[in-house]
Amino acid sequence: MSKKGECDRCRGLCCRYFALEIDTPEDRGDYDDIRWYLCHKDITVFVEDGEWYLNIKNKCRHLSEKDNRCRIYEKRPKICRKYRLSECDYVEGSYDYELHFTDDKQMEEYIKVKFENNVKEKQKAKRKKKRKP
Repeated sequence: MSKKGECDRCRGLCCRYFALEIDTPEDRGDYDDIRWYLCHKDITVFVEDGEWYLNIKNKCRHLSEKDNRCRIYEKRPKICRKYRLSECDYVEGSYDYELHFTDDKQMEEYIKVKFENNVKEKQKAKRKKKRKP
């Protein structure tokens, strides 16, 4: 299908959110900060190719309600100009996230599992070290 045909069917998906890379969490406090993000409406966090992102669902104010077209297309920001059809959310389909958190409860469970397992492993290693003469 031609670019024109794809654009005619576009619902402006890429104009309805933005994702910002965040620091990879290193300790329980960092994960708890991410849990705080997830307490907010229309926020998700995902990991893709090892990188962590804060995803904010917030429609661009220049996206037309009538036809989902950009009302400032000729003078749109550089980030919009760099976007290509091959990267289009409509064309691409679903994402392949390594991790995807949609609320704070999911992160709370992740923290619990991640750090409880880590504590158990440290305790096991400590016991093993003590047994060696």
